[in-house]
Amino acid sequence: MQELPVSDAAEYTLLPMTTTSQPAPPVSAQDMETILEKTEQLWDELRGRRIFITGGTGFFGCWLLESFLAANQAFHLQAQAVVLTRSSQKFRGRAPHLANHSAVELIEGDVRDFLFPAGEFEFVIHAATESVRTNPAETAESQLSTIVEGTRRCLEFAESHGAIKFLLTSSGAVYGPQPSEMTHIAEDYRGAPDVLRPNSVYGEGKRMAEMLCTLSARRTQMECKIARCFAFAGPHLPLDAHFAIGNFIRDAMRGGPIVIQGDGTPMRSYMYAADLAIWLWTMLFRAESLRAFNVGSGQDLSIRAVAEAVVAAIQPKAEIQVVRTAVPGAPVQRYVPSVQAAKQSLHLTEGISLTEAIRRTAAWHRSGG
Repeated sequence: MQELPVSDAAEYTLLPMTTTSQPAPPVSAQDMETILEKTEQLWDELRGRRIFITGGTGFFGCWLLESFLAANQAFHLQAQAVVLTRSSQKFRGRAPHLANHSAVELIEGDVRDFLFPAGEFEFVIHAATESVRTNPAETAESQLSTIVEGTRRCLEFAESHGAIKFLLTSSGAVYGPQPSEMTHIAEDYRGAPDVLRPNSVYGEGKRMAEMLCTLSARRTQMECKIARCFAFAGPHLPLDAHFAIGNFIRDAMRGGPIVIQGDGTPMRSYMYAADLAIWLWTMLFRAESLRAFNVGSGQDLSIRAVAEAVVAAIQPKAEIQVVRTAVPGAPVQRYVPSVQAAKQSLHLTEGISLTEAIRRTAAWHRSGG
């Protein structure tokens, strides 16, 4: 699950995290059909093999598991996914259709020091580490340790258990603040987070994680793939976390109002989670080792326009309230990827529009998500 940059926290309403006792439903058959259609040629590599996934119980991980299980059944792969989780009990309660599946094995542990499961794992996806500290007791130092030491541990596991391909879900936060004159940030931009700001721990941690992948690939035969992820929408996305579009969908489903605490001018983009799954699986199996690819939508729009899109798709009568007045001539804050490299090198495209992404996200939550 990826973040809006910390500097944009004022652009949306942040409520305390809530939990629900109602299990999450599977994502729609329509979404699974789309993913399988776009990835059918990839799965033979996984036939009869095992894959290890960290972060398998989060937003990214649930989509990876949903699509893995769909492909496993559709293409008779007889593959197995082993998933690292802090609490198997919580995941079984939240997503029993994933956690209790015969092709999924859960192991408990901290990503920084988990015990290695036995046997060979040809593929490893390291998707752990949330973009914000959801535990109030967690410090910035702890978050940095989780990213860096967690990646180091996962690479040690992959190297010692026969992995041939390793995918790191990194982040657009590695670029630091996007220059206001740069409408779309490309992989060759050499900016970086400000290491003198504590809020930079996430982006700086992901930079170090990428470096650890580079060192691992250089000393072994393992291919390390880097996916720099931006912002997303879809089933399994929390509506009460720090994601602007999730907050807007939540408020629209309640009838409004949608309150934008900032001035609504920062520019963002959102990719639907089915496209995200297609891109991540393609990168694991097909991307060049040690070449970073941005993952996200290239369709940029303002935070205000995001709110308007949510209202139009869900609740046309909902009111949008913008707390602050835009300052004329002020630099525009942006967090929008260039995705030309993925399109040109991997032939990846965005198949689901923002409007449809909003509708499908809301429909899934209404059905019990």
